[in-house]
Amino acid sequence: MRLPERVDNWIDGAACPAASGATIEIVEPATGRAFGRLAASGAADVDAAHAAAARAFPAWRDVGPAARADALERLAALIERDLDRLALFESADTGKPRSLARSVDIPRAAANFRFFAGLVRGWTPDEDLAAPHAVSRVLRRPVGVAGCISPWNLPLYLFTWKVAPALAAGCTVVAKPSEETPLTAAALGELGREAGLPPGVLNVVQGRGAECGAAIVAHPGIPVISFTGGTETGARIMSVAGPMFKTVALELGGKNPTIVFGDADVDQAVAGAVNAAFRNQGQICLCGSRILVERSIYPRVRDAVVARASALRIGDPLDDATEQGSLVSAAHRSKVAAAVERARAEGGRILCGGGPPDPATLPERVRGGAFFRPTVIEGLPMDCATNQEEIFGPVVTIQPFEGEAEAVALANASTYGLAASIWTADRARAMRVAEQVECGIVWLNTWMLRDLRVPFGGMKRSGVGREGGEDALRLFTEPKSVTWPA
Repeated sequence: MRLPERVDNWIDGAACPAASGATIEIVEPATGRAFGRLAASGAADVDAAHAAAARAFPAWRDVGPAARADALERLAALIERDLDRLALFESADTGKPRSLARSVDIPRAAANFRFFAGLVRGWTPDEDLAAPHAVSRVLRRPVGVAGCISPWNLPLYLFTWKVAPALAAGCTVVAKPSEETPLTAAALGELGREAGLPPGVLNVVQGRGAECGAAIVAHPGIPVISFTGGTETGARIMSVAGPMFKTVALELGGKNPTIVFGDADVDQAVAGAVNAAFRNQGQICLCGSRILVERSIYPRVRDAVVARASALRIGDPLDDATEQGSLVSAAHRSKVAAAVERARAEGGRILCGGGPPDPATLPERVRGGAFFRPTVIEGLPMDCATNQEEIFGPVVTIQPFEGEAEAVALANASTYGLAASIWTADRARAMRVAEQVECGIVWLNTWMLRDLRVPFGGMKRSGVGREGGEDALRLFTEPKSVTWPA
C-alpha cells in the first residue's frame, strides 16, 4: 500500500484543493522524510464547507434516527474493512507503531460509530413531565452545523469521537483534523460517500489551526464547537466562541496522577503505570505522567517501573515487535527534550532515558526519525514546572507519599483535572480517594478502560463540558420546553 501524495479537502461529497491553491508538506515523523502535500485551507474553504453542510442539514435532520444509525453502521463496517490501510496511514502520520493503530486506534474508531448508532436508535430526545398544575414536554432537536476539531495524537479515534455523535444527533459536520495527521480523516470523507452519506453531511477541511481551525470557531453559522487539544488553544477558542454564545465542549490537557497504595498488586500496578505513562509515546491527554507511590513500597515500584520502561522496544513503527515509535515531529521532540533538561536543572534525577536513542541502534529506514527514549525522573517537588506543566511525551515523574491524605493532596496539586488511576486492594479506599481526586475521569486498578456510556471530560484547566454517551448527543442538540395547564 502506498501513502497518498496529495491530500485535499472533502466538501459537498467530493475532494477539492484549498481555494488558494496553497499546500503544506506532509512528513513521516519516523523517517523525517516528506511524502506528500496537504491542502492549506482557510476561511474561504470553511465557508464552502459550511454552505454544503447547511444545504444538507434539513434532509439529514428529517431522515430520522434509524436511517442515520444505518449509515453510521455502514461507515463502521467500511472502517473495519479498510483496517490495514487506515492503520498504515495512522502510523505514517503519527510515528506510532502500526500494530497499535491496527489493534486499538482504528477498531476504536469503528466502535465509536457503532456505539452512537446503537445509542441514537434507542434514544428518546423528547421527555414528558407531569405535575398537578402543568404538563410539559421537553423537545431536543439537532442544532445545525457542528464544528469538530481534533488533535494529532489519536487522529481517527478522536476525530470519530466527535463526528459520530454529531451525525447521530442529526447535525451535519464541518470537521478539521490536525495538519500533522491528515490521512485518516481524508479517508473517512471518502468512506462516508461509500457508506451513503449524502453530499454535505460530512465535510473535512484540511489546514493549519491558526487559519482553518480558527475560521471554523469564528464562523457565525456554526453554533457548536467540539475541540480536543492544548489548553492554550482551548482558551483562545473560548475567547472567540464565548462572545458569540456558541455551545462549546473542550477536552484539553492533563497532568494525570497514577496513585499506587501499599496494598496494591505491585506487578499489576507497575504494568499499569508503565502503560499509562508510555502508551503512544506518552502522547495521550489521559497518560499518567505523575506516579505517586506509598513509601512502604516505593523502592520496589520505582525500580520495577525503571526496568520496564528501559526494556520497551524502540524501532520502526512498521515492525510488529516495536513498542515505542516516533514522536509526532522533530519539533515536538525538541520540546520534550527541553522539558527533560529543565527537569535536570530543577534537581531531578534521570533514572532512565533522558534523550533520543543512538541512531545506530535503529533500523536504517528510521534513523532520521523523531524518537525519544522512555524517561523516568525522581527527586522533584510537586510544585516545580516539570510536575505542573504538560510535557506530552514519554516522560514521567515518580515520588513517594505517606498515607491517603497526602496521596490526595499531591494528586490535586495541579491546575489540571482530567484523569487519575488508583491502585489498591481496598475498594472502600479506592472509592473514597476517587471521590476526593479532582478529575473528571478515574480508573480503579486499570487505565484507559473505555465505557462509552459515561461522561468524558475534565475539570479545572483540563476542559469545559462533557462528551460521551447521551452527553454527546445533548451537546449537539438544543432543548425546548413546551408547557400547558394540567
